[in-house]
Amino acid sequence: MSDQDSTSMDESSLFSATVVCPAPVCRQFWKAGNYDIGHGSKATSQSIDVKNHLCVHPMFLHSNATSHKWAFGAIAELLDNAFDEIQNGATFVVIDKIPNPRDGNPALLIQDDGGGMDPEAIRHCMSFGFSAKKSKTSIGQYGNGFKTSTMRLGADVIVFSRHLKERSPTQSIGLLSYTFLRQTGCNKIVVPVVDYEFNASTGKYGPILPHGKKHFSLNLSMLLQWSPYSTEDELLLQFDDIGQHGTKIVIYNLWLNDEGHMELDFDSDVEDICINRGPKLFQKGKHVNPIYDQHMANLYHYSLRIYSSILYLRIPQCFRIILRGRVVEHHNIANDLKFWEIILYRPHIGGNVEVPVLTTIGFLKDAPHVNIHGFNVYHRNRLILVSFLFRNTQTVIIIKIVNPLLFLPCLRYLISPVF
Repeated sequence: MSDQDSTSMDESSLFSATVVCPAPVCRQFWKAGNYDIGHGSKATSQSIDVKNHLCVHPMFLHSNATSHKWAFGAIAELLDNAFDEIQNGATFVVIDKIPNPRDGNPALLIQDDGGGMDPEAIRHCMSFGFSAKKSKTSIGQYGNGFKTSTMRLGADVIVFSRHLKERSPTQSIGLLSYTFLRQTGCNKIVVPVVDYEFNASTGKYGPILPHGKKHFSLNLSMLLQWSPYSTEDELLLQFDDIGQHGTKIVIYNLWLNDEGHMELDFDSDVEDICINRGPKLFQKGKHVNPIYDQHMANLYHYSLRIYSSILYLRIPQCFRIILRGRVVEHHNIANDLKFWEIILYRPHIGGNVEVPVLTTIGFLKDAPHVNIHGFNVYHRNRLILVSFLFRNTQTVIIIKIVNPLLFLPCLRYLISPVF
């Protein structure tokens, strides 16, 4: 974090290193991890006080993000963060495309009206391994989802968050930029963050200066150079639609696929975000059945609207997922079954302990015209595994796992007699 390095960071090293080590970032995600360690900025590396904090190399940002093979899985992580904010008053999460003011290219917007983050919380969010989520109902627990998901979707992300504290409201801006780190030759992760606090006497937000004006100016200058917004007024303008509290995430320099096309497709459907699948759609099989081609079990791979509709087992009526201006209609997969039955399975752990696992088993209503079977696993109300197989059996299993460690014995038990 740039806060931790404020006393030792050499400002010139962050801006002049571009001349020494241009290192343009490859736009294809699976090829962008080739980080040349040998050409790192010497000034940056020598300024680190190793006694005070752990240094993480920027290459970790990319390798950490490879845990998401699927772009929609990364988006789901960010939706989880908004969903967890329901307990703090969140009523919606917006997913949309916005233009990058710098170059006009598409950027991905994810915004909620939850409690927001104060200056300390946004630093925890953009650090590694910290999580304040202790509730048994919270989806995120390990403090890694924001970093893996944003870096999987694009090379850069800027976060705007407004929080209502007991004393006075605050608003913070943080930047996590793989492009910045690569092109300045940094051999440690630097995250510029600036904070503002509401002044009741002036009725305006003013900068918070815990480390002095020079430190604030350094962070702000990095934000203005490497974010989509070139002036402080443009940055602060992003809070206008947040309201009294909430968080806005803008992911830009979105990754391309192996064919060089934008991985996220914003053009095929103006009310959806799709995976750019090109002309190969549905050509892997020999199916010409329109019911089969348009079935949810097939389209959730490519359509974020369909995937997000089944992402949660239940959604409170007070909360909405708004994708590109239209509310996502929640879909309970169990409603697609006929001759369904709920089975309570009690696996034995260590020979003595029994933990119940609820399963709903049935046949698809479209059977036998749609030859699909498989299972969905939900944990803490969240879909954690989807497995649809296209064969002659039409059984679908919906599993609600109480303890994810019981998944494998449960799966062996269920698949053997059914299939």
